[in-house]
Amino acid sequence: MSSPASLRVALITGAGSGIGKAVSRALAADGFSIVLAGRRLEPLQAGAGELTKAGHRSLALSADVASETSVRELFARIRAEFGRLDLLFNNAGTSARAVPVEELPLAEWEEVIKVNLTGAFLCTQEAIKLMKSQSPSGGRIINNGSISAHTPRLNSAAYTASKHAISGLTKSTALDCRPYGIACGQIDIGNADTAMGSHVSRGALQADGSRQVEPMMEVGHVADAVRYMASLPLEANVLTMTVMATGMPFVGRG
Repeated sequence: MSSPASLRVALITGAGSGIGKAVSRALAADGFSIVLAGRRLEPLQAGAGELTKAGHRSLALSADVASETSVRELFARIRAEFGRLDLLFNNAGTSARAVPVEELPLAEWEEVIKVNLTGAFLCTQEAIKLMKSQSPSGGRIINNGSISAHTPRLNSAAYTASKHAISGLTKSTALDCRPYGIACGQIDIGNADTAMGSHVSRGALQADGSRQVEPMMEVGHVADAVRYMASLPLEANVLTMTVMATGMPFVGRG
């Protein structure tokens, strides 16, 4: 275990691709040692290899955020390897098929809630325990909320419900953790150009029943926003931030 005074450690879940991978690179460039976590080890190892080649300290760990046992093992490895955690980015997420709410199978609903909400909850619990016990104590938790934390797309009940719930988790964590020097905020992202959001650029179903190609933004802009949130001293916090493609149909009548 190594924990010099200058060591800053960040854990990114869902770090194998898209937003998680971009944020990993950005935080590494700012001097964080990076723990890349996710279900598939191969892309995590590839990402960690890129960071190591660029001179950054990194560690790839396979973990299922929906499993309490897996999450506890993940944080035990972090404690053993680094002795501390300064930033958790709860980014791992999934979605269900785009079907009307009455046609959504319970199993698909439960999978989305398990990964998007319970996963963030479990990681938050373990992060708080470590941040409270480490020296110096404290840290920051950033939750990936999504524009869906504010308003839904058609046929997205499970995903939207999970992201609305993330807003509640963010605010409760921010309140409950004040005495411990742990800040918690949320970034709500709209139309980042990732594999998960690529269907939007090919034409997304709108509230009026039409299908429209929507503007997208480079994922690097999301990484820069998280980077800013992470750069603040712990006495300052971005509770909520929305970063979105300027021309996407979010502000205005659908």
